[in-house]
Amino acid sequence: MAGKIKKGTYVKAIREKLVNSLEAKASDSRFPSYIFDSKGEVLDFNEEYALVRFYTPTPSVWLKLDQLEIVE
Repeated sequence: MAGKIKKGTYVKAIREKLVNSLEAKASDSRFPSYIFDSKGEVLDFNEEYALVRFYTPTPSVWLKLDQLEIVE
């Protein structure tokens, strides 16, 4: 998956991988539904994480690459 994600790719979060993740345990685990149901655009990324902007009035968020799936 990591090789396919690049800047400008549209993605959404995979609920099963995000809900029980280390990131979920380290913060509020009540994720908003829009990260699973709508698409966001990858603004930047590194080897492990992608900065995703969802089209809602909220800040962009860093999510692990393996917690994302590409949508069209």
